[in-house]
Amino acid sequence: MELIDTEIPEVKIIQPRVFRDDRGYFMETWNYRTLHEAGLDVRFVQDNESYSTRGTLRGIHYQLKNPQGKLVRAVVGSVYDIAVDLRRDSPTFGKSVGTILSEDNKRQLWVPEGFGHAYYTISQTAIFAYKCTDYYHADDSYELRWNDPELNITWPIEDGQQVILSAKDRDAPTLQALLEAGALY
Repeated sequence: MELIDTEIPEVKIIQPRVFRDDRGYFMETWNYRTLHEAGLDVRFVQDNESYSTRGTLRGIHYQLKNPQGKLVRAVVGSVYDIAVDLRRDSPTFGKSVGTILSEDNKRQLWVPEGFGHAYYTISQTAIFAYKCTDYYHADDSYELRWNDPELNITWPIEDGQQVILSAKDRDAPTLQALLEAGALY
């Protein structure tokens, strides 16, 4: 596995080694020892999986009291995945890193604690899987508006493409509103 740096030092792209032959392929999606030796020392307690159709945008989500680090990947299809730095004292506060994760490139994104996370489904359908460093707590769930101009995220939405959102994502507050409410790290 190779750890690839991004514009935000704590966020990493992980490129697994893929062994292909006439039967298909094999790869390790997580190896504690290998990534610990590369500088990523995390333990996971929960795995999640979601299915989405083209145009679905999930996020930007985070938890405050029980922050989750996430190792995310597209098992089937492709998504544009982002991590947004929500740590008020960070030099990269409000900045994001985005990358395409797909069944073809096999890449994963490490989204550390203190970051919001979201993804947009590019392919007709996608199965998205992620490992979490803490359990999900419904009473500690927060959303940030996906299209807040202050975040300056360029989503790969084609002209005329309808973005499919949950009600909570559609009505999510802006970064400024969350700052004023004290609802950030």
